[in-house]
Amino acid sequence: LTVRSDAVGNIYGTRAGTNPTAHPIIFGSHVDSVPEGGNFDGPVGVFGAIEVAHTMREQNIVTAHPLEVVVWQNEEGGTWGSHLVTAERITPEELATISRSGSSIADGITALGGDVAGVPSARRTKGSAHAYVELHIEQGGLLDKEGLQIGIVEGIVGLRQWDVTIDGFANHAGTTPMNDRRDAMLSAARFVEAVNRIVRAEPGRQVGTVGRIQAFPGAANVIPGRVVCTLELRDLNDAKITRLYDAVRAEASRIGARNGTTFAYKPLVTHESARCDERVRAVIRDAAGAQSLTTKSLPSGAGHDAQNLARICPMGMIFVPSVGGISHSPKEFSRASDITNGANVLLDVVMRLDALTLA
Repeated sequence: LTVRSDAVGNIYGTRAGTNPTAHPIIFGSHVDSVPEGGNFDGPVGVFGAIEVAHTMREQNIVTAHPLEVVVWQNEEGGTWGSHLVTAERITPEELATISRSGSSIADGITALGGDVAGVPSARRTKGSAHAYVELHIEQGGLLDKEGLQIGIVEGIVGLRQWDVTIDGFANHAGTTPMNDRRDAMLSAARFVEAVNRIVRAEPGRQVGTVGRIQAFPGAANVIPGRVVCTLELRDLNDAKITRLYDAVRAEASRIGARNGTTFAYKPLVTHESARCDERVRAVIRDAAGAQSLTTKSLPSGAGHDAQNLARICPMGMIFVPSVGGISHSPKEFSRASDITNGANVLLDVVMRLDALTLA
């Protein structure tokens, strides 16, 4: 492969095709991890893609379309590497976004050897790629639980996050009667329960989470006057996310009126859902069937770079089982045999896509 880095800090390994006018088939994943993460989330897709390229060279397989093996930067921090390549417009405010490390996205690009001023040069327009395929561990437990070998991803869920600020009134914990309190923590506790109840109240695979919470002033002998927490909602249907959010806000208003507190919401992250291309899904199904591998169609509850690539080309994802459904943990594990199956399906999918007209 001919290796290069773009201005964003993504790494590409390219291989020419025989058709000089054909758009590339892109496949790969990421190698960054969350704190205390595992060794499979991302790297399986990168090393699998590299292995596919090696196999094609060893077996003298030549494709009409150019091939691009890609390593996207900063997937875990918000799929920034693929976002900056596929977004129609990048704002200075986005590049100034502060990540969990305390550095801005622009600082991260510089640290990776990228060129912040040159970020527009890395952009890829709609229709500039033939297809994108990503091999990945499931991160959930459906395939492992059912003893199945390959997941054919239906789509990647939409995700919305908010900071929720609950204001009450801080007062002395010993001298303020229970009936006279405006306890922000009590409202927060009822809010957490309400999120769980509302999200579970209808059938489907939607999920809702309050993953971070902090009370102020944070003393054992002071009634909390303010609580800040997060709200996250995910589903494959963006309209359902909006409906659940509206229901949560309505319930929070009732909680606030009952407890003498107020709720305010600040949007943090918005990722729209992305459906996998039906033609690419069919190719994955055929490739797995040709190898007598068992399959299941399922959504991805986690975000992936494939979500952004759907903006510019037909996209599909191949899942392999995660033992016990454990991910974002040092105990994350996928069996070598399952990873081999996934890489073999990826190889077949790339060759089938090469012969397929998708425009």
